Amino acid sequence: MPADTFMFDAYGTLFDVHAAVQRAGAPLGPLAEPVSQLWRAKQLEYSWITTLMGGFEDFWTLTTRGLDFALARHGVADPALRQALLAAYETLAAYPDVAPALERLKAAGKTTAIFTNGTQAMVEKAIAAAGIGPLIDAVVTVAPVGAYKPVPAVYAHAQGVLGLGDPGDVVFVSSNRWDVAGAARFGFVPVWVNRTAMPNEYPGADPVATLSDLAGLGPAFAL
Repeated sequence: MPADTFMFDAYGTLFDVHAAVQRAGAPLGPLAEPVSQLWRAKQLEYSWITTLMGGFEDFWTLTTRGLDFALARHGVADPALRQALLAAYETLAAYPDVAPALERLKAAGKTTAIFTNGTQAMVEKAIAAAGIGPLIDAVVTVAPVGAYKPVPAVYAHAQGVLGLGDPGDVVFVSSNRWDVAGAARFGFVPVWVNRTAMPNEYPGADPVATLSDLAGLGPAFAL
């Protein structure tokens, strides 16, 4: 399947959203896992609900709000821990398969881009921390649209920023099945990186390939 542009979701796909708690959440003890899971769930929920209500607040605000809810829900009141977790989130670790996959794409002459709900500042810090800046050609955020994925207008915005006339020329890669569904509906070539072996969902908006990690991306596209 020929393709020249590979566009990646950032959080959960390139960067491990649970790395912040893994790095700075030792004081949480047995609450570390439930706090991390709820933090991520509320972060996404707030993006969807904000969009459905016709509003927009930047993703860092929603990330902070999600953490505050997760800590409060589990009875954790520790301002120093909160700040440590937020600082760790700014420099999330990339998954170990990320750099090799991007290197393979670049060696094949492909254009690589990140398309994210995150703010420009958030993503730039994560890219720098992971050391993958030379492997990324463009970063596109949803902010100019004032809405979050999976609204079709944000995928159209990404296509326009990259100057591509046909969405079918873009391979869109995400670990978030709902994001894959949105990309599929828009017309991108969707790839689901199912890192956590979740069951498939959203029938009718299916990926063209399902991978366990990014190592399978090159073989899937004969690179």
